[in-house]
Amino acid sequence: MSFRITGLSPTPFRHLFGLSDEELARHRARRYVADEKPGYPDRIELRDAEPGETLILVNYIHQPAENPYRASHAIFVLEGAGAAYDRINEIPEAMRLRQISLRAFDTADLMVDADIVDGRETEHVIERLYSDPRVTYLHAHYAKRGCYAARIDRAEKV
Repeated sequence: MSFRITGLSPTPFRHLFGLSDEELARHRARRYVADEKPGYPDRIELRDAEPGETLILVNYIHQPAENPYRASHAIFVLEGAGAAYDRINEIPEAMRLRQISLRAFDTADLMVDADIVDGRETEHVIERLYSDPRVTYLHAHYAKRGCYAARIDRAEKV
């Protein structure tokens, strides 16, 4: 079974890049400087920031559904991040290093299943969740802090 993992588009966050700390605060956001790796997982390029790189911590609506599963949480985005991560059958290292919560949603954006997995074993749980025909897409979250990590869709055979 093939799957596609995508990071967030940088477009909704670009207006925050380069703002002063005071201006960020008006957007309910905050700048951090990575001081260790791993430690600051970016949701655009789906990689841990290198020490010295800056990130913006911002609240993000990762599940915009108009139902009880609508959800938002704080995420890090790399300041100045370029293109969103978009790969087929590849788990980014930032997800491999962490325990991952996978949440399966149907066409009505209702959660129909979920599991927690060691990041090194993610493919097996993706395959199991997608064996359920009700599952339309998956959300991956970093289990420890519960933050949204990435979206996982079915992909065409490669």
